[in-house]
Amino acid sequence: MEEQRFGPALFVPGENSGRYPFCHSLYIEADTKVLVDAASDEKRLIELRDGPGVDAVWLSHWHEDHFKCLYLFEDKELWISREDAAPLAGLEALFDAYGMDPEERVAWKPIMEQSFHFKPRTPHRVFNGQQVVDLGGVTVELIPTPGHTPGHCALFFREEGVLFIGDYDLSRFGPWYGDRDSDIDYTIESVNRLRAIPARVWIASHEQGVFAEEPGDLWDRYLAVIDDRDRKLLDLLKKPRAMSDIVEAHIVYGRKREPAEFYDFGERALMGKHLERLMRSGRVVRDGAIYRHAD
Repeated sequence: MEEQRFGPALFVPGENSGRYPFCHSLYIEADTKVLVDAASDEKRLIELRDGPGVDAVWLSHWHEDHFKCLYLFEDKELWISREDAAPLAGLEALFDAYGMDPEERVAWKPIMEQSFHFKPRTPHRVFNGQQVVDLGGVTVELIPTPGHTPGHCALFFREEGVLFIGDYDLSRFGPWYGDRDSDIDYTIESVNRLRAIPARVWIASHEQGVFAEEPGDLWDRYLAVIDDRDRKLLDLLKKPRAMSDIVEAHIVYGRKREPAEFYDFGERALMGKHLERLMRSGRVVRDGAIYRHAD
């Protein structure tokens, strides 16, 4: 995967095609030089820092696969949305935002500190809602796209027709909405909002990265994963199940995977959101710790 330039925006591909624990980055060349999401390729990010320079780092949202290399930019300004600033305040705040159980926190603490270089951070500036930021010769429209996280932001370079869609990456895996404050319905609304923007190039944080043509059916395929997870869960709950049974069904990841602390958490987190939504609609009922399909 190669770097591509779209006017002032340079697409910087991440290691392993930007798959977790990496992402793709954007580098915006303007009077104020901005790196968007510091977790792509450490060597290349150092070159950008030491070469043309980086004045500020913007995070599209608070997840660790977007701040992995933030430690390289400790002397630079950090910008993030107001809604997504709190999880960066400390590890417990981060784990709270994920909705992790105590035993999950024990397993994840060394990973966050050693692999993702986490340290408490207070942003220098926060984004508040939809706005246009003038970087000096370049304007960027920030578009709130909640659902994945409460403060996930997309970026639109209107003059160039370039839309950075962040973690709504149109991958076959589908959307992630498993955090404490994530929301399936907001995810659907945000994807449809992005789909309606008159862009000519779409840039995602993971996998394919650059879509030089209108993604078309990929939008539908991406959202269809939500319905597919619903369908499989409802079918499973024709027999009453505990959450441990639902995790062991591997609806999200298809099979048991390692490391278990990562994949089991993902199963529980995403299935928990589906259960909440299906209970609100009356399609699933809960009896204590047991869930079942409503009769």
